[in-house]
Amino acid sequence: MKRTRTLGVIAAVATVGMLAGCAGNSGTGGDDADTLKIAAFEGGYGAEMYKEVVAAYEKLNPDVKIELTTSKTLADELTPQVAAGDYPDLVFLGLGAKEGFTESFVRDNNLEDLTDVLDEKIPGEDVTVGDKLTPGIVGNLNTNPYGDDKVYLMPMYASPTGLVYNQKLFTDNGWTVPTTWDEMFELGDTAKAEGISLFTYPTAGYLDSYFFSLLSAVGGPEFLNDVLTYKQDVWKSDDATEALELTTKLLSYAAPTTVGYANGQDFTKNQQTILDGTTLFMPNGSWIANEMKDAPRTDGFQWGLTPVPAPEADGTRYLTTFVESAWVPKEAAHKDAAKDFIAYLYSDEAADIFAKANAIQPIQGLPERLTGEAKDFYAVYSEPGVEAVVGAFAATKPVPGVDLKATLFDAANSVLSGTMTLEDWQDQVNEASNKLTDQLAG
Repeated sequence: MKRTRTLGVIAAVATVGMLAGCAGNSGTGGDDADTLKIAAFEGGYGAEMYKEVVAAYEKLNPDVKIELTTSKTLADELTPQVAAGDYPDLVFLGLGAKEGFTESFVRDNNLEDLTDVLDEKIPGEDVTVGDKLTPGIVGNLNTNPYGDDKVYLMPMYASPTGLVYNQKLFTDNGWTVPTTWDEMFELGDTAKAEGISLFTYPTAGYLDSYFFSLLSAVGGPEFLNDVLTYKQDVWKSDDATEALELTTKLLSYAAPTTVGYANGQDFTKNQQTILDGTTLFMPNGSWIANEMKDAPRTDGFQWGLTPVPAPEADGTRYLTTFVESAWVPKEAAHKDAAKDFIAYLYSDEAADIFAKANAIQPIQGLPERLTGEAKDFYAVYSEPGVEAVVGAFAATKPVPGVDLKATLFDAANSVLSGTMTLEDWQDQVNEASNKLTDQLAG
């Protein structure tokens, strides 16, 4: 339902100091009760865009004081603060991070319901957030983690993710980007003869978007949903077996340095192999261009993006749309002020600031206005036979000793190294998934 406060180009959202005493805004809010506290993960898009958006919002709303924290290790820093009862008012951190910080709030039912933000008018514009958002970007497990009609995670930066590569290298060698797995492995043999590896990954966690696309291509979107909602023995199905077999074969073509660099300190060294022309493909998203903008590269280097191959010719290929999240802890002190700020994030002004860092807000019409590298990434959605998919595992109650994402993704290091067999990988993933079948959170 729509909240009755007045929004727009105003300081009349009420001061944060007033909001601190409003009913329904519980929580400590930290040491400064008059400050809207925002915590943002500094990923591939960098920190500057958050600073600019905050400055623009404060200019629009001079009575609102904002304390911004950005960090590349945000989850590690917030964990002890939250444990001490010091909650930020707004967090920019999506599902899927290795630390599982956002997932912990989902499991504990500790997120504020943000459904009413969809009915908010965007400050300075005559349109609501819900009307401006790209159709289909809400209403999935990434935004509605309990599978109901309530939005708890607002979608941010809809980024196409797939296999990134150097278009110039393909042009120079007369190679065609593969659309089937047979073509992929044939190219792997050809590249190997030239001393070039077919595949790498920054860290094993980057295989999330790869798997969401692959599972869709192998078994269709319904099969992907079965996986994401832990259908009993889904990982023993023929479709899952095919997906794991294809992945195991792909890993046999991986760059030999992959596992050694697949960690939080050295992952950019794996990414650098694409820029150096010693590896052809790696799973990544549109943020890679900004993240590696200052890295050295071969002459004429040009980023390319392609979906994960299909099992058969003319099969549908899927491009996973990785969606970051903005959310409000249930114990936040300034919930209404945080919701006002969220509504502003979908304004043209904020979207243009984000777009300078290739962080593309999921609002209608924006991709068509893009230029340069960002335009090339988003153009893949228009290729024949390509469909978008949004993937996120359903929230569950905690199960001691079970971490399905680690079991599925991190095991790639062991499979690549030869210390885990395909059969063991499949058994362990299926066992972990089955333990979650009856533990869906709600």
